Amino acid sequence: MKAKQIIRLFFCMLKIGLFTFGGGYAMIALLENEFVSEKKWIEKEEFLDMVAIAESTPGPIAINAATYIGYKTAGFLGSLAATVAVCLPSLAIIYSISLFFDAFLSLKIVAYAFKGIQAGVIYIIFSAGIKLFRELRKNAFNITLFSATAVYMLVCSFFAVNFSTVFYILICGGVGVFAYLLGKIRKKEGGK
Repeated sequence: MKAKQIIRLFFCMLKIGLFTFGGGYAMIALLENEFVSEKKWIEKEEFLDMVAIAESTPGPIAINAATYIGYKTAGFLGSLAATVAVCLPSLAIIYSISLFFDAFLSLKIVAYAFKGIQAGVIYIIFSAGIKLFRELRKNAFNITLFSATAVYMLVCSFFAVNFSTVFYILICGGVGVFAYLLGKIRKKEGGK
């Protein structure tokens, strides 16, 4: 039974890795569709947590997410199969392109294909963001933190201030931990 699950997981991740253009953020929508909506191997709330963990841990979000989903559904061998499967298509394509890279870039049709792919990737990433926002618990803390982050990102973009997305993640994570600890302290004081 577990071997069958690992094989199914491998081919699902291989398909996702093969048809995802735009990197890990573009992959989020495909992962959610495949493992939350269709197969129902992961709950929506757990998927949101997985995205947050995959984003805040070192390494590419796609590989982190694949590893988590693989481990959750089929243990260590599942995580290994999912990670390898999601990386194989990119590795094969990049290796093939590297063999004749200069000739590949000089083709006009390739340049136009990349322009079209860029537009599609923007839509996929935006769509994934909208889905994640819809599924976010709408409480005062989450809305305030989201709004503050969005406003700060817009201000930094408007004034051309280079502020890494890593810092947004670390700051929001720190604020979340601070709020959690503050809530525990208040609960302790209220119980006395």
